[in-house]
Amino acid sequence: MIQHLVSRLGTLTVRNNRTIAHLVGVGNQRIVAATATTTSVPTISQQQQQQQQVYFSSQPSFSLPRPTGHLESPNARRKWRSHAVSLEIGDYGDDDDDDDSLSLSKSTNAAGNQTESWQEEEWELAQQVQEIQRQEDLKKQRWLENAKPPVRHSIIDERGRSYGRGGRKMAAARVWIQPGFGNVVVNQKDFVDYFDRMTDREHILAPLAATESLGKFDVMAIVHGGGLTGQAGAIRHGLSRALNHYNPDKYRPPLKRLGYLTRDPRKVERKKVGHLKARKKPQWVKR
Repeated sequence: MIQHLVSRLGTLTVRNNRTIAHLVGVGNQRIVAATATTTSVPTISQQQQQQQQVYFSSQPSFSLPRPTGHLESPNARRKWRSHAVSLEIGDYGDDDDDDDSLSLSKSTNAAGNQTESWQEEEWELAQQVQEIQRQEDLKKQRWLENAKPPVRHSIIDERGRSYGRGGRKMAAARVWIQPGFGNVVVNQKDFVDYFDRMTDREHILAPLAATESLGKFDVMAIVHGGGLTGQAGAIRHGLSRALNHYNPDKYRPPLKRLGYLTRDPRKVERKKVGHLKARKKPQWVKR
């Protein structure tokens, strides 16, 4: 590198090989600083003398900033960079202007088509979102409608009576009520004569007591099947339904709360094979 520097600046005579070269790193570049004890330089131009004074001195090695255009002559040709590309669209340093315009038009058309496809996708996505929102609104509306209590109306025939049908075990009863003085007739008999036990009578009058309507309705019941307990339970179930049909807004809440509107599902349990009854087993004998 020293010989290259000497050839660029002039002829440098080195005596006794006492020239010292120092390479000083500045960033990613290296600056050459040379010191010589004795040098003899022939006559050179004024510009070369100034450069020699800058780069060759008797002082110790010192790092100097590299001047612009270092080691380059003014008339030196710059190396052609084949990988460089112009920033102008479609201009690559060739003379085929038609091809450039054609490629530009193709790219422009492709960009336009891509933009149109994006717009179509956005429109389809918006339509899907609207459809999903509409379905959700309809579902929410149905939920709200189902959450509302159903509107119940009174069911009264032309004679001013309400009808209810009930069941308990194997018994089934049909009950009619109408405003009156509290008479209760079962199979064309007074219920006091039909039911001997007080518990059965209390079962029949329980719905009237729950709705505070004792003595306000006349009750007529037709019952068949089962025993007296089952028939009393069937009449109570039918009477509760008849009161609900007569005035659901007033009588339904207490009847529903006490469970009188629900049929009692309990029935007699069947006898099993090997058992004396439904649950009873024969006595166990060890020997």
